[in-house]
Amino acid sequence: MKLMFISDIHGSAYWLERAMEKVREECPEQIVILGDFLYHGPRNPLPEGYDPQRVAQILNQHKNNIIAVRGNCDAEVDQMLLEFPMMAEYTIVLHEGRRIFATHGHGFNIEQLPPLADKDVFIQGHTHIPVADRKAGIYVLNPGSISLPKENYPNSYGILSNGEFCVKDFDGGVVKRISFN
Repeated sequence: MKLMFISDIHGSAYWLERAMEKVREECPEQIVILGDFLYHGPRNPLPEGYDPQRVAQILNQHKNNIIAVRGNCDAEVDQMLLEFPMMAEYTIVLHEGRRIFATHGHGFNIEQLPPLADKDVFIQGHTHIPVADRKAGIYVLNPGSISLPKENYPNSYGILSNGEFCVKDFDGGVVKRISFN
């Protein structure tokens, strides 16, 4: 099963539409969204194509294929626009015999992991910085941000399939990659 991870949309209809083009190309069974859906947040600039209502419309078209968690910029009022649950602080997904702990990253994060077993997967958004690494036996991942990347990284998303996590930019380049063994 192929999973696509996107994070930190921050209300950018432009970048979400680009991500949906990648959904059509990549054909994931599920899209896992790691929070910060509609609002840009007080510390962020307005992202390109800022249109939270359009973002909600686009996401609702894919509601049957979305697994989502709440980000630090998400509020209960956002849930009123979205037709899929997104208020959980984390979710656990079973994938190819592995447990994936998915969260936004403002609570549990790569520096403060939840209790996980060896070879489990922890994935977060929040920092807008891609990560594909292993820490204390746990695979730690971050797809970066589709709309507001930081530290000179490109706008990016993640694909998990066939025992490999790959962060990709929107031009088809590989930003980070890790294989699970």
